[in-house]
Amino acid sequence: QVQLVESGGGLVQAGGSLRLPCAASGSIFSIHVMGWYRQAPGKQRELVATITSGGSTNYQDSVKGRFTISRDTSKNTVYLQMNSLKPEDTALYLCNVDVSLLRNGIPFGPYTYWGQGTQVTVSS
Repeated sequence: QVQLVESGGGLVQAGGSLRLPCAASGSIFSIHVMGWYRQAPGKQRELVATITSGGSTNYQDSVKGRFTISRDTSKNTVYLQMNSLKPEDTALYLCNVDVSLLRNGIPFGPYTYWGQGTQVTVSS
């Protein structure tokens, strides 16, 4: 099993910044992709940004130039730096990882895990 611990959410004025860390722990053999998604009330969950084990990144068009995703492989942690926040960025932000697990010395997977989410609210 894998546990994801997210933090960093909160209330911020438009134009402000927040940094969301997400730390993964458990019987992890390797992490292939780490990412952040968000879900606003009444809307579908949408991809915000992802980063692969090789460092390749992918962003939703609406956050390009404002958000930056990064990872610390030694800590199994992914970060989402959010700058120039807008009210439309208000949502529950959820961490997502694709991992291979280690059991009895044998790797298997991949599997996908989700965090519980951290609320980001941007006031106008």
